[in-house]
Amino acid sequence: MITSTLRNKLAAHGFVLTAEITPPLSTNPQDLIEKVAPLRGLADAVNVTDGASARAHMEAIAAASLMLENEIEPVMQVTCRDRNRIALQSLLVGAGALGIPNLMFLTGDDPKMGDQPDAKPVFDIDSTALTATAASIRDAHQLLHGRAVGGHADYFIGIGDMPQDPKEGWTPKSLLKKIEAGAQFAQTQFCMDTDVLKRYLARCHECGVAKDFPFIVGVAPLASAKSARWIKEHLFGSIVPDSIVERMEGAADQKAEGRAICVELIRELSEIPGVAGAHVMAPLNESSLPLVLEAVRKGK
Repeated sequence: MITSTLRNKLAAHGFVLTAEITPPLSTNPQDLIEKVAPLRGLADAVNVTDGASARAHMEAIAAASLMLENEIEPVMQVTCRDRNRIALQSLLVGAGALGIPNLMFLTGDDPKMGDQPDAKPVFDIDSTALTATAASIRDAHQLLHGRAVGGHADYFIGIGDMPQDPKEGWTPKSLLKKIEAGAQFAQTQFCMDTDVLKRYLARCHECGVAKDFPFIVGVAPLASAKSARWIKEHLFGSIVPDSIVERMEGAADQKAEGRAICVELIRELSEIPGVAGAHVMAPLNESSLPLVLEAVRKGK
């Protein structure tokens, strides 16, 4: 049985560093390994996306299995968009058989956002039900409707979350439901405003989210001021303060400045109670991932 080192480090209250890659649209395993190998020894675990941006790529379960073979711990993302509950149940059983230690459940991007907008979405069940399904397979050895599942699956179950500046009366209803369903950690959308994050975490804890529930907060090594503005204005749930956009605009080397900002944010996150780690995502800029993680590890 493969043990989740991500779970073990979080249980020991260590500050974790996770990263994220999109598997290539390729049948050559080496193309995937070349993307993730630079993260070996730097990231505690690496997310592999499932049809990110509503586009096809190497199946996430195949990518996660290849990563395990190459001693890189995966977090396998699973979306509700493309499969009905029967296919999702089969996928979870397959992940257990392959020993994939970490799963993360998401709704999935609307196909209209992708390069095949006529594709039909499924959304048979939502991410809360999928979380409950995985927890039932792991803990009760059965599907939710009672059918027995053989063997043993030791999933560490994660969910997506979107911090926000909570308005008066706001409560984290969706997050609480997912935790009740069996979620054990959350990785968030980009939240690069630590003041907003502190207010969000305080409200979550006031509303019953356990103070030791692990939040791994999404950050980005921004490639340019243009990309910073695009994320801020178009990527749902992302928080990028104006001060960061302005700092990027004034930099002579914007890509280097984006990495420096990311490293500074990760160090600041490591000092915030309730933050268990940083999840570094770099869409169209994945070459920056190992540079940021190495700088954090070496304390540069």
